[in-house]
Amino acid sequence: MSKSNLLYRKSIKNGFTSLVTAKKKNTKHIDFGILKLKKNKKYENRSATHERVVVILGGKCNITVDGTVYKNIGKRKNVFEGKPYSVYIPAGSGFVVQAVSADLEVAVCGVKSKAKGSSMLITPDMVRTRKVGKDNWQRDVYDIVYEATAGDKILVGETMTPSGNWSSVPPHRHEKEDKTTESKHEETYFFKINPEQGFGFQWVYTDNFSLNEIYVLKNDDLVVIPRGYHPVAAAPGYKVYYLWILAGSNRVLRPKDDPKHKWIKEA
Repeated sequence: MSKSNLLYRKSIKNGFTSLVTAKKKNTKHIDFGILKLKKNKKYENRSATHERVVVILGGKCNITVDGTVYKNIGKRKNVFEGKPYSVYIPAGSGFVVQAVSADLEVAVCGVKSKAKGSSMLITPDMVRTRKVGKDNWQRDVYDIVYEATAGDKILVGETMTPSGNWSSVPPHRHEKEDKTTESKHEETYFFKINPEQGFGFQWVYTDNFSLNEIYVLKNDDLVVIPRGYHPVAAAPGYKVYYLWILAGSNRVLRPKDDPKHKWIKEA
């Protein structure tokens, strides 16, 4: 049995709440936090070492990046009401988030990078939508920042898992770099559950079970996935959403399915 604790659970209040940083033992490249602001309140940040993606989870805001203003962006009330507005922010750029609506919630995703570049507004119509799996392992995947958008080492997206369904199935991993079978990426999952009192499950394991962790998921939980396969299950009656961040030397995803379970994709 492993002795890792990959689950990060904090009370998220007004202002910025850091859930994980690249200084933690389980993540070397990713930092992640949630920003909650009341109307007209502001948050300002700059990083010379991280590129960032600000994903609007609910509400409306203005985001200013080095003098470029993206005004009145955000349409959904929460993550279960459509695709997001997001802004990509390159390393070295300062940004300001100002709440326009009464209650704003955004995710601030970061990955270590020194690459310079330009910011980019990503509107819902630019988000790539994929329906993945079938039957009780079907889910909707929204690719926000991927190989066709701005970015250096970061990939960001959302997965919507229906009540009682499974996600990240067949169980897959991305822990080794192989140009034909697998890519190497560190990853985090940030969860929302609807209704909020619900729950789900996350399993993270390796082939030899030297890493073998199972977590009961609650609303606003974050799980770090440094390696291993990582399926998710939604309890009956509850939808499970997760925002995923991947960090790697390239932005091509080649997940490797667990050989024991890949047959369900082929059946």
